Amino acid sequence: MYDDEIMAESNPGKRHFGIEQTVFILLVLLSLVGIFITDFNPDDGYGYWLLMVFVFGLLSVFIAWLQAKSSDVSFADIIKAQGMHWLHTIIVVIAATFLNKSGQLSGVSADLVILLILGLSTMLNGFHVGWEFSLLGFFLVGCAVIIGYVHAFMWACVVFGIVIVIASFMRAFWFRSADD
Repeated sequence: MYDDEIMAESNPGKRHFGIEQTVFILLVLLSLVGIFITDFNPDDGYGYWLLMVFVFGLLSVFIAWLQAKSSDVSFADIIKAQGMHWLHTIIVVIAATFLNKSGQLSGVSADLVILLILGLSTMLNGFHVGWEFSLLGFFLVGCAVIIGYVHAFMWACVVFGIVIVIASFMRAFWFRSADD
């Protein structure tokens, strides 16, 4: 168990807007690649999403480390909190993979379940790392819903991704100008 106050953003310190925004856009693009893989071959999708849990985890540790450099939070506490968060996510994703292998979930259903798990985990991680991760989690959950309802979901998810990235720039500049 980790202490939520360790990672709270009561004093976020200096933000690294350019780096954080680049990581955010990279994760949106990698998510769109995963959605394409899900569309092309659903049986390969869950392996990709499992890999993405590791990528999301490593990049959120990186962002938290950048933020900790200008605050009183120790890097060991960040590793502990982020490690537990993403380890639990990996355990649940692997459980969904086992359900897929047992035949309880089809390829697309398993991909959607893993996408929802990753979306939820990313949203919750946004509380610790920053609003970009919450927005990214919202994007992942939104794409899972789009996949369920829209036949040409790839294009809908791309448009949704563009809207999310534009919204992140607008929010960042709005708060940046409010601070000046």
